[in-house]
Amino acid sequence: MHTKKDIDKLTADFSQCQKILLALGDENRQHMILEMMKIGNCNGVRVNEIAEKTHLSRPAVSHHLQILKNAGILKMRRESTKNYYYFDPDMKSFELLISVLQTAVSITSELPDRSNSDEDIHDGQ
Repeated sequence: MHTKKDIDKLTADFSQCQKILLALGDENRQHMILEMMKIGNCNGVRVNEIAEKTHLSRPAVSHHLQILKNAGILKMRRESTKNYYYFDPDMKSFELLISVLQTAVSITSELPDRSNSDEDIHDGQ
């Protein structure tokens, strides 16, 4: 049985996940992540290469990359005047999100069964 302390920790963890949830909630960023995975260059990818694969403008790609970077999904390496974006090898943001979701599933699975409530019956009509 989960305690109030468990739920308070989940609340704090959800708060920590806000940036990653925001980052992953956008279709363009999802598409960019998938395209970067397809490119598969562990050394990093430049804005132009992502723009070509996603058909987004360079400024739009840069904007989305910044959000993904702030969420802890991507990192950036600079070589002279060139920026290379790559996935954070630690994946701490994804690990935290997975942990939060697993905890939420665990807590909600222990809640009483309400599947026969009047609300559910009315929703189906």
